[in-house]
Amino acid sequence: MTTGNILTTDSLSVTFGGVRALAAVSINVKEGEILSIIGPNGAGKTTFFNAITGTCPPTSGQVFLAGQDITAKSPDEVARLRMARSFQNLKPFPEMTLLENVLIGREIHMTTGILATILRLPAFFADEAEQKCRARDLLAFVGLEHRRDHLARNLTYGERKMLEIARALALEPTLLLLDEPVAGMNPTETGFVMELVQNIRRQGITVVIIEHDMKMVMGISDRIYVLDHGELIAEGAPHEVRANPAVIEAYLGGGTHAPTH
Repeated sequence: MTTGNILTTDSLSVTFGGVRALAAVSINVKEGEILSIIGPNGAGKTTFFNAITGTCPPTSGQVFLAGQDITAKSPDEVARLRMARSFQNLKPFPEMTLLENVLIGREIHMTTGILATILRLPAFFADEAEQKCRARDLLAFVGLEHRRDHLARNLTYGERKMLEIARALALEPTLLLLDEPVAGMNPTETGFVMELVQNIRRQGITVVIIEHDMKMVMGISDRIYVLDHGELIAEGAPHEVRANPAVIEAYLGGGTHAPTH
């Protein structure tokens, strides 16, 4: 394992009914960087996230988190190792408040035991107060503190996106995976998310992003990997990827725009 890599995959493959969604994908994510994974629709980007987080176990290959083999671990085990993710399909608990939604992610950080919880001992209330304080801080961080007591079902689409990020951050990850964080957002909202991602990195959290918005990708990424039909076709700095003939062909061949600023 290379020193300084927080995440490494070795020949990661996923097959569904004979169709290969990922074909021997090997990447490394350096600690402290913002890395983006791009590619046309159907390239295998979300499948990659699913494979490394235990949602969809790989058919072959290995996944290493901070040098530890996590290939066969469940999503719950992966989360406890401090890798968190957001999802394209936003599914907050609609009848819970924003604060309650974030508190669910704080449960793994509760330090009091079952007995203290059942008996409602002072240690339980102190722990609960600490988790609520942290949850409020996270809502403030993503711009939603003023709506902490509102029901999640009343949020706008952009606000639900921000809640999803707050819920992921509630796990206190060292590695955060964001699946299309600005999809469907207007330019102002996108700009807010770009600054938010950079603030997340400033807190010592490594960030991996799947995104179609090339202005965001080119604007904040240290490095970019490009997938096409489940295969890794390019890797490099934004200016290198933007000029790569294989990347241009993949996008134009798929009927989408080639990566630009």
